[in-house]
Amino acid sequence: MKSASTFLLFLLFLLFCTPLSVSAQEQTFQEWLAELRAEASARGISDATLLALDELEAPLERVLELDNSQPEFVQTFSRYLSLRITPLQISRGQDLLQQHGVLLEEVRRRYGVQPHYLVSFWAVESNYGRATGGFSVLQALATLAFDPRRADFFRRELLTALQIIDEGHIAPANMSGSWAGAMGQLQFLPSVFYSYGVDGDNDGRIDIWNSLPDIFHSAANFLSQSGWRDDERWGREVVLPSGFDYGQTGTRIRKPLQEWREIGITQLNGAPIPVADMQASLVLPAGAAGPAFLAYDNFRTTMAYNPSTFYALTVGHLADRYTGGPPIQRMPVNEQAMSVADVTELQELLNAAGFDSGAPDGRVGSQTRGAIRAYQQSLNLPMDGYASGQLLESLRNK
Repeated sequence: MKSASTFLLFLLFLLFCTPLSVSAQEQTFQEWLAELRAEASARGISDATLLALDELEAPLERVLELDNSQPEFVQTFSRYLSLRITPLQISRGQDLLQQHGVLLEEVRRRYGVQPHYLVSFWAVESNYGRATGGFSVLQALATLAFDPRRADFFRRELLTALQIIDEGHIAPANMSGSWAGAMGQLQFLPSVFYSYGVDGDNDGRIDIWNSLPDIFHSAANFLSQSGWRDDERWGREVVLPSGFDYGQTGTRIRKPLQEWREIGITQLNGAPIPVADMQASLVLPAGAAGPAFLAYDNFRTTMAYNPSTFYALTVGHLADRYTGGPPIQRMPVNEQAMSVADVTELQELLNAAGFDSGAPDGRVGSQTRGAIRAYQQSLNLPMDGYASGQLLESLRNK
């Protein structure tokens, strides 16, 4: 049920695709740890806190295995959504909204983040606190910081984690999280914790592992500072008019709601979309054959937490379901996943046909989507930029 984590984890996800360095680590792990200890001490970290480094005897192989693994298949929107939004998950969230209503309303008044959205983030990040990761954050970060590929980034995170411990927020043994160092029920990296964490229960420390006031205040603080609007929803599912120009889709294109209304986009019941002084993008998570969503500013703020359209749509839709909203109406039927090998072949064939998708890497990024759109345009197909098996077969037969 857990997402990749905060917005910084998406950067890490992109970097994880870098091939493993073949150069040998010049230092032993203990030599490297001694240097880290000296740097931390020079930054004012106490000797008592640095004793926690004595427990780190060697890099954790499981962390490196997870770091270097690639999924066999690129997850479809249908699959992503079905793993995170179930009748039980909706019911559980509704119960928790009632159970913690007083606290959530307090947080709403202070930060302007509506309770049903906040609980939705909580659900998608850690399954309401049930799935926070079972790794020692210090051990995971030390393993990744010792590896030469992204040493500087993870070294900074590790030093920040030590500072968090030194300030008394959490004991080293209780600082648990994901294999990539994302912590607690919010899955904050140490740097995000340090920038946005809030002592919501006023006990003198920030505990995003156990204290719901700290958890909700911290998440709302991050969202508020990232631009969340308490007088707006995240977006809505819509119906596109016949002959729609699919080249207008994607988060890079923003138009006033009035313009989308004039194009002929309607609500699911056929009524015109409401008009307000708001900008929106049109998002198609499963291509032209799947649902269409107008995504507003709060959708973009959700992507500051994790810049994945699947993630942002899931958070928004789950929040709607808590308050009685209907299921997504136009979900694709039998949506087929593309394997990493399939996407790599697709990129290679696009490049060979003169449509530049960049270096083939098995990932559908903006350049690959642009190449797909150009190829679709050449065949007078809907320019949805969607990588599919049908598109791959078309290129194979070209």
